[in-house]
Amino acid sequence: MTTLVPVLLSGGSGTRLWPLSREMHPKQFQPLVGEKSLLQATFERLKGLPGMAAPIVVANEEHRFMVAEQLRQLGASASAIVLEPVGRNTAPAIAVAALQAMAGGEDPLLLVLPSDHVIADPAGFRAAVQEARRGAAEEGSLVTFGIVPTAAETGYGYIKAGGGVAPEGAPTGGVRAVERFVEKPDLATAEAYVASGDYFWNSGMFLFRASRYLAELEAQAPAILAAAKAALAGAVRDVDFLRLDRAAFEACPSDSIDYAVMEKTTAAAVLPINVGWNDVGSWSALWEIADQDPDGNAHHGDVLALGCRNTLAWGGRRLVSLLGLQDVIVVDTDDALLVAARDQVQQVKDIVARLKAEGRPQASIHRKVYRPWGSYDGIDSGERFQVKRIVVKPGAALSLQMHHHRAEHWIVVKGTARITCEDKVFMLSENQSTYIPLGSKHRLENPGKVPVELIEVQSGSYLGEDDIVRFEDVYGRGAR
Repeated sequence: MTTLVPVLLSGGSGTRLWPLSREMHPKQFQPLVGEKSLLQATFERLKGLPGMAAPIVVANEEHRFMVAEQLRQLGASASAIVLEPVGRNTAPAIAVAALQAMAGGEDPLLLVLPSDHVIADPAGFRAAVQEARRGAAEEGSLVTFGIVPTAAETGYGYIKAGGGVAPEGAPTGGVRAVERFVEKPDLATAEAYVASGDYFWNSGMFLFRASRYLAELEAQAPAILAAAKAALAGAVRDVDFLRLDRAAFEACPSDSIDYAVMEKTTAAAVLPINVGWNDVGSWSALWEIADQDPDGNAHHGDVLALGCRNTLAWGGRRLVSLLGLQDVIVVDTDDALLVAARDQVQQVKDIVARLKAEGRPQASIHRKVYRPWGSYDGIDSGERFQVKRIVVKPGAALSLQMHHHRAEHWIVVKGTARITCEDKVFMLSENQSTYIPLGSKHRLENPGKVPVELIEVQSGSYLGEDDIVRFEDVYGRGAR
């Protein structure tokens, strides 16, 4: 049996799920449905597929530590975590994954999956993968998974299936030739598509041989393949990551697999599936798949709703109260609150664009910021001071560093920390504190088996995150 290599695409910013999803912590890393993140759920639903190798994850370099940590939480590992220095859409990302998958001399099947989708029937999805690989993908077809539409949706592209079996392969049951790809339609056109029974939502999931994809890419978009080869040839391995060559990848044309290959090839095939798929592309989409009370309300966190119908409320640390509302979305985070009509949530991206234009940090980062060693939460700030809650994971350490413009006070509230301050190394336990003078070389470590939590009070003339001079860092970073 041909080896199956999952390729998890972890790009995208998920701006339509702002303020929960942001550029530096997008939706694939969030537990939107259940306790696991969407990335973790994508990996988990693959368990049980015969002949499956460790996945290749293609991710933005800014998200590298979140990918590694979330796989670690599952007790899983990737054969490669490929880091894109810039986004260039799906065609180049898949090309790099295909080249990497063939580096050892094999020609595996690639199961290409966005890491931010929800599938309610994992067993049905695995059965569909098996159906698509037999005869069709193994014999050279580029198979995409078309979603049987449940409504005349205008937010998705569609695939029209032809009457024949998959090209270049033996009959494989439900796998059909692709007649054409179509853009997002208006409502009347979408209704006609659904009524015909021959049109399916374009899921963005694919199955094909690595060599076949590369051959099609060379024929249809050779500049993309050449840039992908150059970026991989110049890649540098960094701990658990494979960093693509920046200059080569920046020079790569940006294009999707649909435009670059699937709409041009004669080898496209589609397998219609009905597995409870949802791309969770908006707050209204999340409301549709969430558990609802008899009045259609779906709530997360500490939410109190009276006299409400068809609402979604996502609470954070504080109580969220709703009174007499209908068809409303409320999302509360530590530093931003969204209140929107449920039929207007596709326009959330316009709010994010406005925030970016104004240079406001809420567009890209949360108050709580994740780092490879743990996280910090900006609790309070004012003129010449800033207060953070810092959590350091067991066995983790911040870089050995110093600051030109600020001093720091550390108070341990949980666990035991090892502190380096100039030539002194000492331990701090709960309810103990220390002072790090301005200009002092220092480090914070957690040598124990439980997380260390502490309160940091910064004071000085400048408190930006770029006021750091590093001397040692186990994570190879250039910023904190």
